[in-house]
Amino acid sequence: MIWKKLLLALTTLSTAVIAAAQEEPSAFNMTRGVTEISRDAYDMHMLLFWICVAIGVGVFGVMTWSLIRHRRSRGAKAAKFSENTVVEVVWTVIPVLILVGVAVPATALLLKTNAESPNPDVVVDVHGSQWKWEYVYPDEGISFFSNLSSASRDASQLGAKESPADAPNYLLDVDNPLVVPAGKDVRLRITSDDVIHAWWVPQLGFKKDAVPGQFNNIDVHIGEPGTYRGQCAELCGSGHAYMPVVVEAVSPEAYTEWVAQQKQAAAQEAEKASAPYSREVAMSQGKKVYESACASCHQSNGQGIEGTFPALEGGEITTGPVEGHLNIVIHGSEKNPVMQAYGDQLSDREIAAVVTYERNAWSNDTGDLVTPEAVEAAR
Repeated sequence: MIWKKLLLALTTLSTAVIAAAQEEPSAFNMTRGVTEISRDAYDMHMLLFWICVAIGVGVFGVMTWSLIRHRRSRGAKAAKFSENTVVEVVWTVIPVLILVGVAVPATALLLKTNAESPNPDVVVDVHGSQWKWEYVYPDEGISFFSNLSSASRDASQLGAKESPADAPNYLLDVDNPLVVPAGKDVRLRITSDDVIHAWWVPQLGFKKDAVPGQFNNIDVHIGEPGTYRGQCAELCGSGHAYMPVVVEAVSPEAYTEWVAQQKQAAAQEAEKASAPYSREVAMSQGKKVYESACASCHQSNGQGIEGTFPALEGGEITTGPVEGHLNIVIHGSEKNPVMQAYGDQLSDREIAAVVTYERNAWSNDTGDLVTPEAVEAAR
């Protein structure tokens, strides 16, 4: 009787779990996704899942039946034998056939995942760096950094006024998402500027390592417009949790309009950057550079993160000698490798502007105007 009750309980529990999974798959299962690859991966996952379920039911069913049928209270006596060639062949051949049967569709899916379109409609270079992503559209002449949104970053700090629950899409929201056209073939060429990262959006169905010195390509075709979120999936340092990925798939018409807006904004910025250098121009350009390259670590308010990233407001570097400030921005820090060297990433004028901004923003008031000539001399 007790065995019947146990089997009934297990059956009821399994039915409840399967019903809940069908009602809300994301609660118990992997994401099905919005691309053909992600859907194929989901189908493969479910095929393997049910194969494993069938094997588990068969194995544990035989074990349960044996325990009940051949228990001691029924007078069963253990058989004495050392080997059985037929049984050994069967339990070797069957798993081999199962593995081969699974390997064929799995290999085909893996090859399909790595297949590349001969003529992608859009190409985007994805650069990972500590701890943000840079997206470069080489054919459109567009590039920008994508940082964790200020709402998420502020909520993540100790003593923050708002809790993580109050921040929309906590740690999964950015200031500048990757924008791609829906219904088009998009090639992502993924690399890294420092350590190994991994660009991962579950609903797109893949994860690609961002490795310094090489490009890992992946082609994406998103059928419907939407917003899809992911994150860096490689432990890349203390800011790893603050490196989300957001992809916005828009209609081809909206994408064309977005490209035009980005080009217009870039032209306006270039015009500002080519204007005669002055304190006002330097502060304006420096703030933009700071928000894209520095705010992810040192915060938009310059107060940094206690114990991790030093405050720039009233900081020893930002209020000390200009030479030391330039040196750490251009060459990085030997004591703290987390501080990157921006000498190869930013122009002389951009470095001059951001250093000027840091020395005169917030409560800092050094009055210094750092020139591109001073940066050139410090390189």
